Formats: sequence, structure tokens, C-alpha cells
Amino acid sequence: MTEKLLNYLGGQWQSGADDGAVLSDPVTGQSLVRVASSGMDLKAGFAFARESAGPALRAMSYAQRAALLTTAVKILQSNRDRYYEIATANSGTVKNDSAVDIDGGIYTLSTYAKIGEKLGEQKFLLDGEAARLGKEPLFQSQHVLVPRHGVALFINAFNFPSWGLWEKAAPALLSGVPVIVKPATSTAWLTHQMVKDVVDAKIFPPGALSIVCGGSAGLLDALAPFDVISFTGSADTAEKIRTHPAVAKHSVRVNIEADSVNSALLMPDAVPGSEAFDLLIKEAAREMTQKSGQKCTAIRRIFVPRAHYNAAAEALGARLAKTTVGNPRNETVRMGALVNREQFTTVTNGIAQLQAHITTLFDGRKTALVDADPSVACCVGPVLLGTENPESVSIVHEVEVFGPVATLMAYETPERATALIRRGEGSLVCSVYGADNTTLAAAAIDLASSHGRIHVISPEVGVQHTGHGNVMPQSLHGGPGRAGGGEELGGLRALHFYHQRSAIQASSNILEKLTA
Repeated sequence: MTEKLLNYLGGQWQSGADDGAVLSDPVTGQSLVRVASSGMDLKAGFAFARESAGPALRAMSYAQRAALLTTAVKILQSNRDRYYEIATANSGTVKNDSAVDIDGGIYTLSTYAKIGEKLGEQKFLLDGEAARLGKEPLFQSQHVLVPRHGVALFINAFNFPSWGLWEKAAPALLSGVPVIVKPATSTAWLTHQMVKDVVDAKIFPPGALSIVCGGSAGLLDALAPFDVISFTGSADTAEKIRTHPAVAKHSVRVNIEADSVNSALLMPDAVPGSEAFDLLIKEAAREMTQKSGQKCTAIRRIFVPRAHYNAAAEALGARLAKTTVGNPRNETVRMGALVNREQFTTVTNGIAQLQAHITTLFDGRKTALVDADPSVACCVGPVLLGTENPESVSIVHEVEVFGPVATLMAYETPERATALIRRGEGSLVCSVYGADNTTLAAAAIDLASSHGRIHVISPEVGVQHTGHGNVMPQSLHGGPGRAGGGEELGGLRALHFYHQRSAIQASSNILEKLTA
């Protein structure tokens, strides 16, 4: 029988009581490891994190906790080769796609270590300047941000087992809040190995970083006042979390990142053959194929002027045709597999659902897989769909196929394009391509109200931009409406979720002690 991974909770490694779920290689079907979480005393584990790890973390300054993050970065970097092996086996990703997850997670952790180092030896943050409460300046109000006295529960998605952990854990640990992570079962191995390496190195106080692999039953019941929960996944699960009795009763602070039908917009000045046009084609193809399209930030809708529709369809199809799909262990393969058979079925059905209403412009599923058995491997070639009448086809703005799939759409005017983009009802990111700085700036502001991030690409940043779907720790990650209404990262802003804002009303002499 395959190895069963242990859970780390309450400052000790524990085994789930049942045989658990088997994690498999999505290309070969080989069984890898098992995960199980039943039978553990979750409430006791949460209490240990609150009562032991929490005070130990809060006793340190931001700079001291930042030093712990730096040490964790070194441990993770020293084990990168092992993480890449696990990602290939458990997620079916090619090396470049594994890097987005693994190196992206480590980079985010190191970024917050640097942020904490700059905060120095203070143990709380000032929020704005003091404001006088009367005619005389003696009695004033000063807002402060202090670390919350609870735990941070993370329930993560399957597509980023490394980055999904560290983009949440980095600001939480820097804030002095202990972390309990529940990774998605299907790809939990990488998250588990990273947590194990850091725990075994004894960097953080016992219980500061915990992991529960397997089922999620009972996790929300263990939440208490002052705890926070951050979830990445479906809107249906997000609704269950928001309405859970423990969350409602204790006013648990919740951050949600849900599904999102993200867009790319080509401005009218970006004619076929122009640099801006080519940048759109390159980025759209990359977003469709990177991690087999299994990214919450991936481009799902591509809006181009009607006059450029056929040229865009031809150029994008030609670029996608160069994508070799199959076993990520083969050096000629550029796109690996979906994470499991369930996702393969879901994506295949989603494509069929869209094809019933719009045109298929390119279907990479007709090309043979490389070093992979199509009856076993969860591989899907890139599929480009299209419609010249997106205003009359509601489904393209409502259904997200979480794989290497996107829909090309024609628009008449920039104003109509913006209106169509907003039919996504809130997204994580929209990228805009063009060469006229004035119209690009106006489009960015116009689209900002319905997106967490606007990625503006003009020829001058064609080489330097970080990518439509790459979430950088310096910028906000999240979005309104359908995208969940949450906010993560954004530099120092990420720490606010793990702090309590309070107004201290006192004499200016006392408030000076705070600023000192």
C-alpha cells in the first residue's frame, strides 16, 4: 500500500484514522501517496495554535518574524529539486509550469521577508496620523493595527499547491498569526512536503505552521472569535463557508477568491501586424496553455475589434498549433495534464457546452499526445472557440472552463467591449493591449471597478511586463462580485487582513509614546 502522509497539528505529527484518499499521477495513473485526516482532535489543534504558537509569534517584532521567513526561504530553496519531482508526478506539469507554482511561492515568501525587515522592531502598525477630537490638540485619536489573537485557516485550491500556500502564509506569519492549511486533496503532496521541510527545520514556534491533509470535515467547526479564514475555490463552496454557523456566530473574518471569467482586450489601434497585436496573441496563447489553463487568472475571453477578428483567430490558432501536449517528462512536451480524471471530464463537458452555442476555431485535441496513453492521461489539447456576436450569447460570459480553453469575441466599439467584459460580473484580472497611452489609461480606469487588477501592455513594456496571469506579491490579488470580493497580497496591504484596526483616544503625550 502507498505511503500515508501525516498531518501536523497541535505541534505534533498525526495520522488520519482511515485509509484515506489516493493521490495519482494524472499522466500515467500510478498511485503516489495517500492522505487522511479523520479521527483527529481539530479543536484541540486549533486551540494549541492560538494559545501556544500565537503568543510566541506576537512576542517577536516584525523584523524577527521576517528573519524566520528568510530562513524558511533557504530551506525551501535547498529542496527545490524534490518539489519539481513531486509537481511532475502529482500535478502533471512541465518544468516551466512547475516553476510558476514552486519558485513563485518561494519568491512571494522572500518578498514578505523583505517587507518585514523594513518594518523593524515594532510590534504593531500605525494607521494614518493622529486626529484631534476637540478644539485643543491635547486629546486625539490614533488608529493602530495590532496582530489578531486567533489562527488563520487556509483552504486552498488544487492548481497551486506551493504558491497557494505561501502567498497566504507569508503575510499571516509575518503578522504574528499562526497558520493551519488544508490543501486540496488531489495535489496535497507538494504542500505537505514543503510544510514538512519547514516544520522539521524547527524555524517557527511549534504550531505556528500546521497542515491537515484529506477531508475538511470539522475544520470550520473548530473556528473561534478572532480567527480568520481564507479560501480559494468555487463560488458554491465559498457560499457554504460564509454561511457556516461557526463563521456567522463568531464573526470570523473571511477572504474569498472564487472563479472568474477573466478578459483580454485589444484596442482598435492595435491592427494585425502591429507590436501590440502580436503581444496579445502571444499572451493569450501562453495563458491558455500555462499549467494547462488551470489558473484562476487565466484569460477566458479575448475581445478584439470586429475588423481584426479573422486575423486574430488565424494568428492565435497558428501559435496554439505549436503546443506539444503529453507526458511532462518528455523534453519536447510544452503542456502537461489536467490534475485528475474528474477535471478531465469537467473540462471536456465544459467545452462541449460552449461548442453548442459558438464556433470552434482551433481544436488541439485532434493532435496525438506525446508519450502518453489517451485512455489514461488527463491531457487536453488547447481549444480556441469564437463568436462574432458575443452580445447575444450569454453562456460565454457565464461559464468558465478551467482548462486550456478561451473564446475569441468581436466587438464594435471600446464602450461595447467594456460592457461585454462587465458581463463577467467581476473578475480577478483584465489585460489591455494597445499603443496609444491616452486610450490605454482611460480603459484601465474604466475597467478597474469590476476587476482586482488591470494589466496594461503597450509596446514599451512588451519585454518587461510580468504576464497577465502571474500574480506578483507587490500587486493586489482578488476581485469584486463573482471573483469573491476578496483581497490578497498587494505588498503591505496583505497584513491588514491579519490585524485588528483599533482607535486609541488619548492625550497627545500618550500617543507620542506609540509613535516612539
